Amino acid sequence: MEDDIGFAKHWFPKQAIEIDALASRDESFRELCNDFSIADDLVQKWKSSTAPERDERYAEALELMDGLSKEIGVMLSLAKIVPFPVSR
Repeated sequence: MEDDIGFAKHWFPKQAIEIDALASRDESFRELCNDFSIADDLVQKWKSSTAPERDERYAEALELMDGLSKEIGVMLSLAKIVPFPVSR
């Protein structure tokens, strides 16, 4: 599991405990963290590429990283919400 969430913990170091907790119970969150790591690999690949399509692919990879980081942030925020019991 650490491979899936390691990059997310690196990116969000102050929320490492929350990432561990959420990843331990939510497979879709682990997959999101894995996708985030893959997106970073793409950013690094296209950043150093000399291919003609480098600029376009690099921009796409950065956009993907941005979207995934926001999605992880939202999921972490939602995981912090503690529902109040309904009084009757």
